[in-house]
Amino acid sequence: MQWKQLLSGKRFGIEACHERKHERTNFQRDYDRLIFSSPFRRLQNKTQVFPLPGSIFVHNRLTHSLEVSCVGRSLGNNVAAALVQKHSEQEADFSEVGSIVSAACLAHDMGNPPFGHSGERAISAYFKEGNGKCLERPVCDEGGRWEDFTRFEGNANALRLLTHQFVGRRRGGFVLTYSTIASIIKYPFPSTLATDEKKKFGFFQSEEETYTRIACELGIHKTQPSLNRYARYPLVYLVEAADDICYQIMDIEDAHKLRILTTDETTALLLRYFEDERLGSIRKTLHIVNDINEQIAYLRSCIIGLLVDECTRIFLENEEALLDGTYDRPLIEGIGKRAKEAYKACSDTAYRKIYKANEVVEVELAGYHIFSSLIDILMEAVLHPEKSYSKLLLNRIPEQYDIHADTVYGKIQCILDYISGMTDVYALDLYRKITGMGLPAV
Repeated sequence: MQWKQLLSGKRFGIEACHERKHERTNFQRDYDRLIFSSPFRRLQNKTQVFPLPGSIFVHNRLTHSLEVSCVGRSLGNNVAAALVQKHSEQEADFSEVGSIVSAACLAHDMGNPPFGHSGERAISAYFKEGNGKCLERPVCDEGGRWEDFTRFEGNANALRLLTHQFVGRRRGGFVLTYSTIASIIKYPFPSTLATDEKKKFGFFQSEEETYTRIACELGIHKTQPSLNRYARYPLVYLVEAADDICYQIMDIEDAHKLRILTTDETTALLLRYFEDERLGSIRKTLHIVNDINEQIAYLRSCIIGLLVDECTRIFLENEEALLDGTYDRPLIEGIGKRAKEAYKACSDTAYRKIYKANEVVEVELAGYHIFSSLIDILMEAVLHPEKSYSKLLLNRIPEQYDIHADTVYGKIQCILDYISGMTDVYALDLYRKITGMGLPAV
């Protein structure tokens, strides 16, 4: 892969059209276009890990995405500065790497359904072991890819959301640059190559041709041609690193605010990142700052800075392997020994005390029940639109979703497009209304 081709300002869906000139670059316009979009705005009411707040404000998908974007911009700018010096003879637009990565970071979670990752698991479970199993035969008989549903993946859904021409919308979806779109595809292969242990994949059957076009435009080669597995686009590693840095550290901070972790536990975890010579200056600052939350925030900012520098170093040291597609692990796995041990300690603590916390498990349980009920009722309506109740229910579905798709695969996608775009509150409200739980007593 070559940098000049990889950093393309061409827009998906309007390649042959003339666009008026702007003071902002196409990559900067990608960022603005995402910020002002309805799907991005809806992230403010989608669960990150903890239930949406009462009196204590923890992260939701929106605040998480904004923070990831800030870290991604720092990573991109660091890498860009080094590449400009290293490849001064190249005409590649290195100065825009920070803009590309920050825009992609905004979009990286836009395909995730309500109720956090439990929403993805609930959708998969519905088709793998729930009432949706009965649809496998008709989908397969018509040539559809059943694994797209039994391994439902928010990353693949983000590609669909950003590029699909929904009913009444323009060709190319968000009409983002090829480079920004490619930067969010962490798993550039179809669902048939995912496993039950690791269900991740990058595109549904319906978007396979879309990703092929993106790969061809940017010069992304296949690592397994017969299986349609591609090399990762290099900037994906920076988007992934920004996400890895943020979610791990911010989950610890949120757990402290919710008193799942004590101040002593939290401080001990965060101080483990630093060598002795750095600890002295950090402890001096902590002695000056008396506010406990401000102390935790200061430690968090120091750690993010450390990890940004580490991930930048790893990216630059492995540039050649990234370009030939042989580098195959997250940047965060290459950080120094002390930081790696501290990161693992945070991960282990998060798994034991945060992701298994009652508040988090309750969200997952609610998600399973709400999703299975909504999909059941909505699928019945699109499969049998002639029924009286179906007609009433289908009137609730926005016109952009193709309830008249001519395949079962397409009808399932229509319902999943609708449901995955919901906020937590909207999904709960719709569930209550169509099951009768929200009706006043008679």
